Amino acid sequence: MYNHNRLRFNHSNNRPSRPFNGNRFGQRGQRKSQLENADINMFIRQAVQTETENPQTGIQSFNVFNLHEALKQNISSLGYLKPTPIQSQAINPILEGRDVIGLASTGTGKTAAFLIPLIHKIYLNRNQKALIIVPTRELAAQINEEFRNLSRNMKLFSAFIIGGTNMHRQIQDLRRNPHMVIATPGRLKDLINRRAIYLEDYSHIVLDEVDLMVDIGFIRDVKLFISLMPKIRQSLFFSATISSRIQDVLRSFVTNPVTISIKKQDTSENVTQDVIRVSSSEAKIGKLHDLLIKDGFDKVLIFGRTKHGIEKLNKELEFRGFKVGAIHGNKRQNQRQRILQSFKQNEIQILLATDVASRGIDIDNVTHVINYDLPQTYEDYIHRIGRTGRAGKMGFALTFVN
Repeated sequence: MYNHNRLRFNHSNNRPSRPFNGNRFGQRGQRKSQLENADINMFIRQAVQTETENPQTGIQSFNVFNLHEALKQNISSLGYLKPTPIQSQAINPILEGRDVIGLASTGTGKTAAFLIPLIHKIYLNRNQKALIIVPTRELAAQINEEFRNLSRNMKLFSAFIIGGTNMHRQIQDLRRNPHMVIATPGRLKDLINRRAIYLEDYSHIVLDEVDLMVDIGFIRDVKLFISLMPKIRQSLFFSATISSRIQDVLRSFVTNPVTISIKKQDTSENVTQDVIRVSSSEAKIGKLHDLLIKDGFDKVLIFGRTKHGIEKLNKELEFRGFKVGAIHGNKRQNQRQRILQSFKQNEIQILLATDVASRGIDIDNVTHVINYDLPQTYEDYIHRIGRTGRAGKMGFALTFVN
């Protein structure tokens, strides 16, 4: 088990820790995790250093693709040396105008896999426009940032359509006739109802992380969007899994698609996984404190199950002197983005997040992921721990168990 020496002082100012009731972090009516009584050995694994090779296609350079020189320069300036497997297999079919089904999860490079060919096509023909629909604000922000980086100096513009931000500003952005619109379902539906956007104007449509959109209740909205799209279009569909409910969406969305399946290993080979045993809820915060003051816990992402629990834990860690921030559904979008930016720039040591809020988090050099609460499913566990051990680096994942 992970070695944790019990320390009973505040690491930054030697204040005594105040009494803490771990039950404040209860589930408040949420469903119990499917992993409650699971074998804890599933959370224990030693990392193995692996190379980030692309054995499937052997494509070693983005120069192989017939891309505009300005786009190639932007790709190079971002440090993208060679395509990931999904980029190798998706870019050419998208350039050729084919519909694509990509079975791939976060961290495989799928955002660039569809942005690169779409940017190339729109740059050559500015009458084309693309609409990208994603489940969460953080993922939308991530895609918008990557679009800006990949299209730098190409005079291409995007509109960023998400909830929790100024709708009037978004309507103004849409009136500028942007080349790409990146949207979350709730705000997109609002703007459709206001007749600020017409989906039939878009020749390229991307549905990203469809499995999560279905999980969090957007299945009807997705079907509505598809019904409003032009019959002649290029449709790109990305999901980690395809359930029976997603099959209905697929049938109405794509035509004669190219299917690309990028199988990530069940758990990242580069992540050492272990458990932290606690005898009671009250003991959790002490053990967490003891971990966070150890050497090497430089950039830590902590997951909890509820917004309420995450906010309480944030206040407790702040009281104990840690540099910490939290993102969850009750925070305004500008707050969430500011906290994410602080974590990226190492202004805070610890980021607390719920599972939905964490979608789209792609931050370099996260040293540790800590599952303070068990995730709902094993798939959620895989998603969580994939935030560390990225780009060939080693990482650590620790899971609290009773």
